Amino acid sequence: MSHPRAGKPATDADLIDIDALIAAYHDLVPDPADPDQRVSFGTSGHRGSSLDTKFNELHIAATTQAIVEYRASQDVRGPLFLGKDTHGLSLPAWRTAIEVLHANGVDVRCEREDEYTPTPAVSRAIIVHNTSKAQPLADGIVVTPSHNPPRDGGFKYNPPHGGPAGSDATSWIADRANELLADPSQIKRTAFAKAFGEVTIHDYLGNYVRELGLVVDMDAIRGAKVRIGADPMGGAAVQYWGRIGEEWGLDLEVVNPAVDPTWRFMTLDTDGKIRMDCSSPDAMASLITNRDKYDIATGNDADSDRHGIVTPDAGLINPNAYLAVAIEYLFGHREGWSADAGVGKTLVSSSLIDKVAAELGRRLVEVPVGFKWFVPGLESGDIGFGGEESAGASFLTRDGSTWTTDKDGIILGLLASEILAVTGKSPSQHYAEIEARHGASAYARIDAPADREQKERLKGLSKSDVTVDELAGEPITAILTNAPGNDAPIGGLKVTTETSWFAARPSGTEDKYKIYAETLRGPDHLAAVQADAQKLVDGVLG
Repeated sequence: MSHPRAGKPATDADLIDIDALIAAYHDLVPDPADPDQRVSFGTSGHRGSSLDTKFNELHIAATTQAIVEYRASQDVRGPLFLGKDTHGLSLPAWRTAIEVLHANGVDVRCEREDEYTPTPAVSRAIIVHNTSKAQPLADGIVVTPSHNPPRDGGFKYNPPHGGPAGSDATSWIADRANELLADPSQIKRTAFAKAFGEVTIHDYLGNYVRELGLVVDMDAIRGAKVRIGADPMGGAAVQYWGRIGEEWGLDLEVVNPAVDPTWRFMTLDTDGKIRMDCSSPDAMASLITNRDKYDIATGNDADSDRHGIVTPDAGLINPNAYLAVAIEYLFGHREGWSADAGVGKTLVSSSLIDKVAAELGRRLVEVPVGFKWFVPGLESGDIGFGGEESAGASFLTRDGSTWTTDKDGIILGLLASEILAVTGKSPSQHYAEIEARHGASAYARIDAPADREQKERLKGLSKSDVTVDELAGEPITAILTNAPGNDAPIGGLKVTTETSWFAARPSGTEDKYKIYAETLRGPDHLAAVQADAQKLVDGVLG
């Protein structure tokens, strides 16, 4: 059930106290004996709030020292590209990281204190640097909790492939960081004033914007005079969209250039929290209201690795719908891509993507939740497009080489304008044609609170936990605990029938679990699928 003020503007009562948040970052010291206060890498890095003693100065110092030791163990001796978003805890954590990196002799490449760097710009910088095999390999850190509420902080590591670190790396880093929580004397630090004076300022913004024509047909967008509204949603893309419009001569308006770590200009998300989720109609309510002003409007989350696409005819496009459209368009308009390049999707993304891939004659690569699973394919060109249900995706350059190996919400926003410019139809019109061929998808995700122990139980679901033969009146055709595309564990399970499916898994970023469900038989049948799924999960969680 939605919060009664979902989609309504935030009020003063909804805002966090930034001074208290930052004071807690410095003043509260985590207890390494408390599992809830230890370093823990979820789907994309360590996240939490300083107010809960889950994201504090010692967490970041220890994690950074662990990353220094890990990269040395992997013979990564080149520069480390460091970026941050606009969350209130990002600047303090960024400063802490610089102190530790400098003290350990790491060549730090970063923006200035008053600048912000989207996740895809860090990924791109790593990839460009490592293209030259003659120089030592580079890696990176992005200080961001992505779309999480303003009270949260986040810290994630991107190894030399440029994408999210895999579990081998994150487990090693977390274990070592927790050892350092217990013995901080092993953490090296330099005073920030000295350390920052010796870092290298990197032009993430200029390099990224200049290269956009490699991956998106910017000339077509300019030539068609597509009227674009770009809403950074107070995030790291705030300095990028204006430069993109200027550099490429686009008819582009930055809808809201404000940066405020309280995010007072946001509308409340479905649960009544301020959350920069550009896939949520409630969080995107302001842009949806003004959709008639633009041919294409787009929003990004705080680190710009997610996208939301708004059209005059349909409002906010469901993320799954846009993935299907993007795949259909790209594989039909990228002659430089290999004929063998596959379509990557997470196993909780829409089954309509499967049907589009089959129409295209392209191999489908279905992986668990988490963009890290697409990294090898995007790096090698074996996957042309990798996308996940939560509005995160990236794709190859126009000549079939690697653009990023992390999600890039900016190029997905620009792609919507390219689709309109080249075809004369909006992405939502293209999706209507897909549904006309394959049936209308009814898709939804249910979120519910879950503590650490409950999330662990849910992660351990097995086929034996499904004791029924039917799902919402249809025979069950498969029960999956491993993904078909790479046989990696799902961290939950997926149950399918001929026309429907559901998947249950714990959140890797927040204290909740998620049930995804889809059917091609309409909203009433979707409700029946969700009810059966909820009953199964409730039985596991007690």
